[in-house]
Amino acid sequence: MTADYLTSVRKQFEYYKQLGEKTFAQLPDEALFWQYNAESNSIATIVKHLWGNMLSRWTDFLTTDGEKEWRQREAEFENDIQSREELLAKWEQGWQCLLAALDSVTPNNYHQTVYIRNQGHSITEAINRQLAHYPYHIGQIVFIGKMVRNGEWQSLSIPRGNSQAYNTEKFAQPAHKAHFTDEYLKPQA
Repeated sequence: MTADYLTSVRKQFEYYKQLGEKTFAQLPDEALFWQYNAESNSIATIVKHLWGNMLSRWTDFLTTDGEKEWRQREAEFENDIQSREELLAKWEQGWQCLLAALDSVTPNNYHQTVYIRNQGHSITEAINRQLAHYPYHIGQIVFIGKMVRNGEWQSLSIPRGNSQAYNTEKFAQPAHKAHFTDEYLKPQA
């Protein structure tokens, strides 16, 4: 059970990481800093928040509270990332921290309690909490990307009008067990 769960969540995290990266790739640099209005976050601000959250939650995941004393959450919403390179470095640092923490979970420590803001969580609960949080923000990133690109957006899933063809292809194959992300996480040729 533990190994199957951890494999599944890792694939899901990697899938959402890839959605963000595919969005970044479609955007010119200035679009990463665009805000709809003063109350909205830019993609750069969302990335900064994800980075801060990931470092806080996943650093010493099994041994310290997930809300670190050094975290400056309010500062995560100050739009001070200066370049695509800085944005991508923070993005990658956060994800590497998360993936390393997942790798630290074993059958021997899987049943311990971890804390976030002094509230005990099972490891499953702590992971699921973040597996809900990060796709929420990555959906915002994708939505901003779609607004900015407008008619030039390249779909990251089944393009409109292609659902029937997609389902026909899937049901033409024998029934089999696979993770839904497998087709998306294939190494690029």
